[in-house]
Amino acid sequence: MRSDVLAIELDGPVATLWLDSPERRNALGPAFWTDLPLAMAELDGDAAVRVVVLAARGPHFTAGLDLATMAGDVVGGGEASSAARASGFLRTVQRLQGSITSVERCSKPVVAAIQGACIGAGVDLVTACDIRLCSADATFSVRETRMAMVADVGTLQRLPRIVGRGHAAELALTGRDVGAVRAREIGLVNDVLADADALHAAAAALAAAIAANSPLAVQGTKHVLRACEDRTVDEGLDYVGVWNAAFLVSDDLTEAMTAYFEKRPPRFGGT
Repeated sequence: MRSDVLAIELDGPVATLWLDSPERRNALGPAFWTDLPLAMAELDGDAAVRVVVLAARGPHFTAGLDLATMAGDVVGGGEASSAARASGFLRTVQRLQGSITSVERCSKPVVAAIQGACIGAGVDLVTACDIRLCSADATFSVRETRMAMVADVGTLQRLPRIVGRGHAAELALTGRDVGAVRAREIGLVNDVLADADALHAAAAALAAAIAANSPLAVQGTKHVLRACEDRTVDEGLDYVGVWNAAFLVSDDLTEAMTAYFEKRPPRFGGT
């Protein structure tokens, strides 16, 4: 795919999807919302890609929604009635929600590497990822209440599952900035790295470790984790039992067993 705001870089089975408009602090404008689901579909459909790292060029991950180019979509206007404006706004919100959800629905694990500012819609974006790492200078803010808005693109739905309801409510209701150490304390990020270079190296190493495992097992694990979020333990156990009954017998399983007895690293083919 071609994009003015995103770039894809391949390194073996690991793909890095870059937010690539550092001159605008990677603010999320119309091109981002259109191109993100296209990029995720391309990566999801590429059998050679086993893990995706979501990273950003420049000193900041993202300044959030680009109000300079998206203000019309936010406040609406132009339609003949308030009902028409409300209907148009709802369509816009659902489109933006779908863009972020494309990250969550990718069958491949997505690791977010966050440096500098991660504001507003940036939190929507990283909470749709499976794992989050950040640099020591990272700052997170669910900024919408400070802008007289209710966050509506995924943060209020995903953040409580990551940090718990109390921490999510504090972040969303205050709109205050949260630094890297606090983000790690509440579980928003898995680890804090010294700087952007260390962050990207750690994200690459983590992605490589995941990519070394069976793609079938990795993608199945992501699927089951997500499917079991709204199920009871018993329902989840039933679900994973049926999943493994369908997918456990694979060439990768045979290779894992053979490699174990031959005392060598397995060479998984994803079949």
